[in-house]
Amino acid sequence: MNLDEIDWKWYTDEVFRNRALSNTLKPSEVNAEDYVAIYYAGGHGAMFDFPDAKELSAIASKIYKNQGIVSAVCHGIVGLLNIVDEQGKELVADRIITGFTNEEEEIGQATAIVPFLAEDELKKHGANYQSGAAYTDVVKVDGRLLTGQNPQSAHSLGQAVAKKLKK
Repeated sequence: MNLDEIDWKWYTDEVFRNRALSNTLKPSEVNAEDYVAIYYAGGHGAMFDFPDAKELSAIASKIYKNQGIVSAVCHGIVGLLNIVDEQGKELVADRIITGFTNEEEEIGQATAIVPFLAEDELKKHGANYQSGAAYTDVVKVDGRLLTGQNPQSAHSLGQAVAKKLKK
């Protein structure tokens, strides 16, 4: 496993694992009114699971409409595709977004295994997609929409979300 010191702290904390990780709610059990933020994690599985996860999109839309934060990192950005804002407009349209790049997918030799390229799909949905060099820490903040380019951006994105929550 590629875990840093903070990851190991939580991974080896049995109380945390049993309380938080072993009791994950199903989307149907989540009351969006109870949350002020949502964070879409990355990984190639997100490319298959998130685009059609209508219950998750509805939760995120409600959080955003209630003045909450929507965030995503790496491939998790595809979870943003079906979220709508207060006016019923696609959340990503005309918004500054980053996420896993076509170049990073090519470097990882995964273009043939994913159903689509996240960068291309976000652009098709009207996102103002911006990225940095491959596998560098890049975070973009557009109001209450926060995104990170790749796994190297996860820590910085988490910090940006925490900072935004404190305002």
